[in-house]
Amino acid sequence: MPVPIRRLCVALTLCCALLATSTACGNSQKTSSTKATATATSEAAALDAATPSPSTSAEKQKFAKTRFVANAALAAGATYQWIVKPWKAGKFKKGAHGRTLALVKAGLAGAFTYNRLKAAQKNAKGDPLLSKALAPLTAGIEALKKLPAKLRKGDEGAAGAFDDIINKVKDAGKSAGAEVENKVPSTSQLTQGS
Repeated sequence: MPVPIRRLCVALTLCCALLATSTACGNSQKTSSTKATATATSEAAALDAATPSPSTSAEKQKFAKTRFVANAALAAGATYQWIVKPWKAGKFKKGAHGRTLALVKAGLAGAFTYNRLKAAQKNAKGDPLLSKALAPLTAGIEALKKLPAKLRKGDEGAAGAFDDIINKVKDAGKSAGAEVENKVPSTSQLTQGS
């Protein structure tokens, strides 16, 4: 869990103050330095305990659905933009103009889609209804792992498999109250894989 900047600043300030005090006082103040360290540690622990965190199951479920929708939307957008559209336009057929570039983009989009669907699947575990709806698609999502290589080789059936799985994920989300709409990722997101 990431630590907020505020906590890091407080901890850094306390450490610097302790370091400055211990070096300025020398050996005669060794016991007071140890007491100051214990006090600073207890203050930091009290600060951590006072900071609220989303821990109710309702909040966790809400965030799980939101994250699921975000990840699934990026996967759907990448699939449509760089796999389904070129596939329907015939860009993957041998001899098609721009075939190589279309295949490279489709391969990247396939890897990105698999990555985002795995993240969406992990997010869905936080919501019981969404988890049940997505459970039958686990094998299909896992099968997508091998499809980017097939896309690069020009296997047109792989594009249809991506489209099919994305539509099933969208339907599962809709049945669980988490409607997914396509969101095309940026090129940098696509190349970074997240």
